[in-house]
Amino acid sequence: MASSAVRALALEYKSLQEEPVEGFRVKLLNDDDLFVWEVALFGPPDTLYQGGYFKAHLKFPTDYPYNPPSVRFLSKVWHPNVYENGDLCISILHPPVDDPQSGELACERWNPTQNVRTVLLSVVSLLNEPNTFSPANVDASVMYRRWKESKGRDKEYENIIKYCLKPKAKPPTQENIDMTDFYDDDYDLDDDYDDYDEEEDEAADDTDDSGTGKV
Repeated sequence: MASSAVRALALEYKSLQEEPVEGFRVKLLNDDDLFVWEVALFGPPDTLYQGGYFKAHLKFPTDYPYNPPSVRFLSKVWHPNVYENGDLCISILHPPVDDPQSGELACERWNPTQNVRTVLLSVVSLLNEPNTFSPANVDASVMYRRWKESKGRDKEYENIIKYCLKPKAKPPTQENIDMTDFYDDDYDLDDDYDDYDEEEDEAADDTDDSGTGKV
């Protein structure tokens, strides 16, 4: 079973190297191991995550593609569908078993016709369109709903995302990313959002571009 998974992953990896997809880049964590990939995800344009650069690991089971891979963010991500430890919760990565309690349709779960390309495109899309019905991060889900219902007037959700996106160095872009070291830790987003200062961000919101503090 593992040998067929290796063949499938080798073909997918080659395809993604030859024809990169907008929104993410991939490389192997170890050149001798096709079952663990490093992923660089870019925040979608015209969303709260625009300009974000997220690191993640994509791990595959030995019976891939019959069972789904898992995705774990290494960068700090404030999102209703990302657990505190970085694990991503998304229907497409749930095993193809019958689970009436989950509230998911069978067609929403993993099936062998899916691939890395469809998974990562779904992840990029999820950044802007979270599923709040069964959230992995309840606090983020509540804030997102408040932000959505207030049509952006409630800034708490938006401000925490901006805080998590603060770079320590200039992030790479999809155009200039160096595939030999695109996973470089010089761009570290692992700041702890527990240190997020809401009053500080509110003050920033009340400051105009001139920095005078007047609105």
